[in-house]
Amino acid sequence: MSHEQTSRTAFPPTAVSAGQSARDRLTGVLLGAAALAMGLMAGLFFAFDISVMPGLAKTDDRTYATAMQNFNSVIDGSGPFVLVFVGALAVTAWAAFRAFRKGQRAMGQWLLAAALCYTAVLALTMGINIPLNNKLADLGHPGPATDYSVIEDFKGTWETANIFRTLLCLTALGGIVRALLLHGRATATGTAS
Repeated sequence: MSHEQTSRTAFPPTAVSAGQSARDRLTGVLLGAAALAMGLMAGLFFAFDISVMPGLAKTDDRTYATAMQNFNSVIDGSGPFVLVFVGALAVTAWAAFRAFRKGQRAMGQWLLAAALCYTAVLALTMGINIPLNNKLADLGHPGPATDYSVIEDFKGTWETANIFRTLLCLTALGGIVRALLLHGRATATGTAS
């Protein structure tokens, strides 16, 4: 019996292709989840950039402070938000790890770039946006407050940081979409492993 016949007997083609197909499906699911989570985060930040913050800028400081306190308390207590906020990095990094492990260097590089962009989003959030949110929360109920100087930080620093979060999320999403295209091509030609 030749070596080729032995390998065919030991590993029937259907078993190998079924295992490969399951791995490809998992990669596809991870890439789809990463794109969905990153798209949701980009959309959330973008909505603040183009509607929420410009709309609030047309109000008085008390209304601005009250609205932002309400937005922050709703988002902070939202399980779905936390899941997507953390999940965007987790699934992107997992997909990158799998791509590198499977020798799919080009796909892995796009996913790694996406994960790094989103890591910068987290750094901006933790370093700028959340501390400003906390300062606004320390204001207490805006009704009796007399010092609204924190609002100027929102109109400047917080909004600028949010624009960068949007751009970074969109860049990350572009990297994930590119990885999805590479995965689709590899799967279609049967070179995915």
